Amino acid sequence: MQPTQPIRLHGFPLSGHSHRVELFLSLLDLPYEFIYVDLPNKAQKEPGFLAKNPRGQVPVIEDGDVTLYDSTAILVYLAKRYGNSGWLPDDAANAAKVQQFLSLASGEVLEGPGKARLVKVFNAPHDYELAKQKAAGLLQLLETHLGGGRNFLVGTHPTIADIACYSYVAHAPEGGVSLTPYPQVRAWLASVESLRNFVPMPASPLAA
Repeated sequence: MQPTQPIRLHGFPLSGHSHRVELFLSLLDLPYEFIYVDLPNKAQKEPGFLAKNPRGQVPVIEDGDVTLYDSTAILVYLAKRYGNSGWLPDDAANAAKVQQFLSLASGEVLEGPGKARLVKVFNAPHDYELAKQKAAGLLQLLETHLGGGRNFLVGTHPTIADIACYSYVAHAPEGGVSLTPYPQVRAWLASVESLRNFVPMPASPLAA
């Protein structure tokens, strides 16, 4: 199934939340238009954007008469509307396992490598040492989970769990968080990067 017109993705190129959606749109081979939202100049807080997302955050998609915000919610929508059951499994156990990782993406992934990167790249006023501690805990959790040669987080095929967790983990080194001690995590990232139509998130200039 294809949309009747390109999906409009309002995002910011260096946002991992935006990249999750752009990556999934590409993996699904869906036509889309990327609409740049000038986060440094607070365009996400302007009335026109707030009408699309009252939380004032990217990403937002417009698909015909459907407007959605929240990156993980958008992943669920795209998987259900345009994907196959592999991206969001139908069976209860694996669907719940995917949800566990969506929660992780909104929690530890953001609070750990996500916030460490925000501090280093964008000088955001977060507790850097706390973010690094949370990142280390997250990466150890993923390393243990992926042990035994797992290529993906849930089952033997990629799901939206992988898409939700990928961007900020892949860019953890931009926040001063090394991936060298985590070979299973690095192998998982490579598995995601080997998918057809994979698109990377642009590298950020490291803050001084």
